[in-house]
Amino acid sequence: MTPNSENALYIGGEWQQGAGTITNINPSNIHESLGDFAQASNAQVKQAIACAREAQPIWEKTPLEQKQKVLQNIGDELIARCDELGRLLSREEGKPFAEGRGEVYRAGQFFHYYAAEVLRQMGETAESVRPGVQVEITREAVGVVAIISPWNFPTATASWKIAPALAFGNSVIWKPANLTPASAVALAEIIHRSGLPSGAFNLVLGSGSEVGDSLIHSTEVDAVSFTGSVDVGRKIAAATAPNFVRCQLEMGSKNALVIADDADLQVAVEATIAGSFSGTGQKCTASSRLIVMDGIHDAYVDALTQRIAQLKVGHALDEGVFMGPVVDEKQLVSNLRWVDRARELGGELVAGGGQVSLEHDGYYMAPTLFINTQNSWDVNQEELFAPMACVQRVYSLEEAIANANDTRFGLTAGIVTTSLRSSVLFKQQAKTGCVMVNLPTAGTDYHVPFGGRKESSFGPREQGQYARDFYTIVKTAYQRPY
Repeated sequence: MTPNSENALYIGGEWQQGAGTITNINPSNIHESLGDFAQASNAQVKQAIACAREAQPIWEKTPLEQKQKVLQNIGDELIARCDELGRLLSREEGKPFAEGRGEVYRAGQFFHYYAAEVLRQMGETAESVRPGVQVEITREAVGVVAIISPWNFPTATASWKIAPALAFGNSVIWKPANLTPASAVALAEIIHRSGLPSGAFNLVLGSGSEVGDSLIHSTEVDAVSFTGSVDVGRKIAAATAPNFVRCQLEMGSKNALVIADDADLQVAVEATIAGSFSGTGQKCTASSRLIVMDGIHDAYVDALTQRIAQLKVGHALDEGVFMGPVVDEKQLVSNLRWVDRARELGGELVAGGGQVSLEHDGYYMAPTLFINTQNSWDVNQEELFAPMACVQRVYSLEEAIANANDTRFGLTAGIVTTSLRSSVLFKQQAKTGCVMVNLPTAGTDYHVPFGGRKESSFGPREQGQYARDFYTIVKTAYQRPY
């Protein structure tokens, strides 16, 4: 059966219709629908879990070169079709085509990386403290992995979870965000053609309150990998703990970019533009706190304000667009409330601040900048997921680092400086999982670990070889040969 939006569930190697449908709206043009997409029932979730459990030992025992080829095939097709699938992603999520295309290409790179990782899985040996005893340390698959991924990177985030899960011999049940079902079905269709055993990969579309809850409370799921909000992350941790199901949680953030007195002004401005406003600010790594030292503050604000005025907001597929719409009406309403809140607290609006009316009816918001804000304000403490940044003035590097760390989150932090001493101190003292120097806070590589501290992350790191710590279980074997 060829998949379409109404039979978009993929369970046990077959496409299925759901118990209902949701309409997928293009945020660049709210009068355009990408289709009505199936929603899974609880019975279908249970069926997917059963299929995954049956297929997992088959997939784990599949010869290495065959596994490697499966993941290589997926990566090859994603990269070959990155224009087509990037356009689809941009239509349903709202990011400009260049970003959508780049995301699909990066997803292909994840599968290529873990295809190679299949062949790099090696055990260890150790000397025993007992004479004549041999010790071997090996890794085995965890089992059935539930993956719950967000809408802001619908293909890339899912891929950096699915690829290592499969590479290490697990079976997968994937619940993507309901706001981006078309990209999920496109990826599932590619995986369907890759040569996996039936049931080793399953796609169940649906709401978190129904499909997500069924997965996280199941005693037949061995691990849950989640990216989303802190509130949902806490719920997953509470649900999985009684069943001793391992969980990996990537949650909120409130990333700071420090602009030191000695910063190169152009580097500082461009790092801010890319970190604060690309992806319409809807990145977990976005820099919504701009901590600026007094000596450069006025020149930086003037240059940044001028640069923001040059940014083109528009339809995700239009030429030259830097920033597309936010993802949906709920997000736009939330963003505008945060603008009102910043004004109420005493922030000075120097750019943007409102909805943008264009030829197409969409959820457009102007890139927004406030100055004269305080780190203690809730607009500088809560994750906004908006194209909005707030500047706070500080008077020393020590104050800047203290403010950067003064948050319950700890995903990324950055500094723009020409001082080696300042960069070293910042790298040492920033209480985050990722630190950027003279770079945007948004933007990471696929072959090295990714994750945060405090309320940003829980569990082993994602990406690179570090992913094996979540997707495998270590076994230590002792033997006395005859």
